[in-house]
Amino acid sequence: MTRRGLLGLAAGGAAALAAGRRAPAVQAPAKRQPNILLVMADQHRGDCIGAAGHPCVRTPHLDRIAAEGVRFRCAYTSVPSCTPARASLLTGLSPWRHGMLGYGRVAETYENELPRMLREAGCYGLGIGKMHWSPQRALHGFHETLLDESGRAESPGFVSDYRQWFRREAPDLAPDATGIGWNAYDARPYALAERLHPTRWTGDRAVEFLKGCDRPEPWLLKVSFARPHSPYDPPERLWKMYEDANIPKAGVGAWAERHACRGQKLPADTWRGDLGAEQVRRSRQGYYGSVTFIDEQIGRILQAVQERGWTEDTLILYTADHGDMTGDHHLWRKTYAYEASARIPMLMRWPERFVSAKRGQVLAQPVELRDVLPTFLDAAGAAADPKRFDGRSLLDLVRGRAEGWREYIDMEHDVCYDKSNHWTALTDGRTKYVFHAMTGEQQLFDLEKDPGECDDLAQRPEHAAVLKLWRGRMVKHLEERGPPFVVGADLALRPERFLYSPHYPSRKA
Repeated sequence: MTRRGLLGLAAGGAAALAAGRRAPAVQAPAKRQPNILLVMADQHRGDCIGAAGHPCVRTPHLDRIAAEGVRFRCAYTSVPSCTPARASLLTGLSPWRHGMLGYGRVAETYENELPRMLREAGCYGLGIGKMHWSPQRALHGFHETLLDESGRAESPGFVSDYRQWFRREAPDLAPDATGIGWNAYDARPYALAERLHPTRWTGDRAVEFLKGCDRPEPWLLKVSFARPHSPYDPPERLWKMYEDANIPKAGVGAWAERHACRGQKLPADTWRGDLGAEQVRRSRQGYYGSVTFIDEQIGRILQAVQERGWTEDTLILYTADHGDMTGDHHLWRKTYAYEASARIPMLMRWPERFVSAKRGQVLAQPVELRDVLPTFLDAAGAAADPKRFDGRSLLDLVRGRAEGWREYIDMEHDVCYDKSNHWTALTDGRTKYVFHAMTGEQQLFDLEKDPGECDDLAQRPEHAAVLKLWRGRMVKHLEERGPPFVVGADLALRPERFLYSPHYPSRKA
């Protein structure tokens, strides 16, 4: 498709896509493989879904996916910031093997790439919304992308499709008129007409594709919302929805006093600080409204799938790249080992003809973004060498094949915001162990009794054996890396950055 045709679609011409470039002809299998709908949000914490028991967040359409499929309640992102999380999703690999141990640039090419491998399996691929790749027009195997990259313009001359559309629709207005920064903690209603909001734009483009698609082959549609990542700017009607809601207060452990920054003047995009209960409530009001706005778009997308008669021909998966602290433990944004930052939603619904399994399951095995690509290849019937992946098909768990599933998942983040924010962690969803690389401090949490991680057990003598067990597991996990991660058969301090592993592709963005 030409750039002109692509921009025509962004303006609303679904027919342009339907008439666009076709994938190479493939022989249709006797039993057609399912379409694949991957919907994700940026910075959606795992507890902010109605189906997960949140006291006030309204997500009826996500709840429907959970009720008609499965919710993985111990889903994590191994490197909880945008680009390394997306590298895991793209490659099906752990941080050490895809090469990004912190916030850097997704490489230009990998041996494993989700859109390309699904394309090779016979799918037409379209990505809509935030990809956060570099170069920004990289496709990684998609036939086309329609991009909303927030205000990010990192490639020469780049202007996102959303912003080009906005210029045509509202030439006298500014897309950032609400006036909140991309990492700011403040919140307020969106200043412009709701139809101009990037969340609505992303939903509109997905619905247009689904209504206009007449392709003969199955499709892979990735719909990637740039919210609820700040700015927390839902439409005013959704802002008001949460004005009187029972919004939870921030959970703060005694160990978190170090992050309060009392008496300091903090910037609008601070990564830590006790900003007071009223600011936490305001921030969460905007955040929850943004989550519900995304859920509404998901409802429109599911309706379009249903109207085309594709509900039982489509595998649907919803997830996020990472969470958002929103004030818990006096922390903001992401990149932390704690649940609000590292635990994410993972919901999946499958076609009945493809998988015969109980619906409404809630599974406790630890899963991660690396499992998405193997899941999709499984759905597409594409045989792949399991040694190429660190992830495994989630459909195995749905089918009751949990034998050999990982006992726990690894997490980490290289230095971000400050040298003190540099850690590795392990969790099985019941216990969490955190090793702080700059100081050697350890933290231990019982997630079953203390899901908010307010009670650090690491210094208590009665938990010494458990602490030793998990430290040993961490040594075993990191020993293949050698120094500076493991020295003398034990964990070592790492005061300096180690952003890319030796496995990061040599052709860097």
